[in-house]
Amino acid sequence: VAAIGAFLALNLSANDITLFALLGLIMLMGLVTKNSILIVDFTNQLKAQGKHFSEALIIAGKERLRPILMTTFTTIFGLVPMAFLSATGSELQQPLALVIIGGLLFTTFLTLILIPVLYEYVENVKAKRKDPKKG
Repeated sequence: VAAIGAFLALNLSANDITLFALLGLIMLMGLVTKNSILIVDFTNQLKAQGKHFSEALIIAGKERLRPILMTTFTTIFGLVPMAFLSATGSELQQPLALVIIGGLLFTTFLTLILIPVLYEYVENVKAKRKDPKKG
């Protein structure tokens, strides 16, 4: 999902895929994965405390929204000058910043919806395999 936003940002800005853009894509994958881990880990902590799985997912989404948004927007605001700089040699750095900004904007909100849905689906499949009579 992050790659869609990254390549969309490159396409809209008429930039090519360069080595720096690919480095930005690697960095973007790490940031997006961190956001997913925040939600899944907090859900697991709440489940360990005895919360029902669906309730734990909702609470985790609400509680981890602020840290995810803070990380995303500070990264984006930090990269805006690099993305729109027009100094000599900046054409090498612009694709890196655009990939990260586009990918983060595209995936931040999708991560908050897609990860809990996929996580609940996987847990339901696991539960059905353990006890096929429930399914």
